[in-house]
Amino acid sequence: MSFTITDFKTEPLKSTEYIKPLKLSYKINGKSRDWEAVSSFNSVAILLYHKERDALLLVKQFRAPVYLNNPSITHTYELCAGIIDKDKSLDLIAIEEIDEECGYKVEPSELKKIASYYTNVGVSGATQHLYFANIDESMKIHEGGGDVSEDIVLEWIQTSRAEEFMYDESIAKTPGLMFAFSWFISKQK
Repeated sequence: MSFTITDFKTEPLKSTEYIKPLKLSYKINGKSRDWEAVSSFNSVAILLYHKERDALLLVKQFRAPVYLNNPSITHTYELCAGIIDKDKSLDLIAIEEIDEECGYKVEPSELKKIASYYTNVGVSGATQHLYFANIDESMKIHEGGGDVSEDIVLEWIQTSRAEEFMYDESIAKTPGLMFAFSWFISKQK
């Protein structure tokens, strides 16, 4: 799928739904400090390995902040992921994201927690909870693609290319994806 971006503009943010820009003021060792930050939701991310294809399933999306900083990048490669904005367990939120974005039904017993870490520590300090799941075609329930606002394209990366993909600087990807790929590669050795 090609991404054609038009009418891109910026304007001051007056009200927000998912993030809250903040000025932080504090003292450290008696010295006053200020910091600009964003309060944002924590999230889940899931590395999906398709056994029959011997491939990792990723989502490809347009990310406006990335485009703002580099208009030559019209999409990023990411793990299946979503914000924690529901009163549900992390496992159930991860399973819902796999269904919504990728079209596979994963049972809680098939989901493995890898680790939790902080994302974008200099700006938001939000936590991401990383999971892993094996999938196959018997688990496919629809085509995926996310909700109508996401424009998600599913992408397969053969495991034999995972390390090459991870280090290819011409491909825009998230640190969480790189961490997940490193974990996966280390488990294969």
